[in-house]
Amino acid sequence: MAMGAPHGEFPEGTYVAHTGTDVYGPGKVIGVDGEQRRVRFVYFVATIAARDLRTASPEEEAQMRAWLRQKVTRYGGRW
Repeated sequence: MAMGAPHGEFPEGTYVAHTGTDVYGPGKVIGVDGEQRRVRFVYFVATIAARDLRTASPEEEAQMRAWLRQKVTRYGGRW
């Protein structure tokens, strides 16, 4: 299992994944509050401690980018 990030990592816009499970899928940090990160995962939004996140692999980032493009095409706006 990968180690989580120290406090201060994963600014807004960073593509991430959970260190302990892949059930969340890849995500994108949409907010920062101290050690907590608000993450837009594929199926939901969650607040997760930065220590429980890791940088997304290139494949995970590509999956998340494709999902976001699909949502912009379908619904417009900024995701």
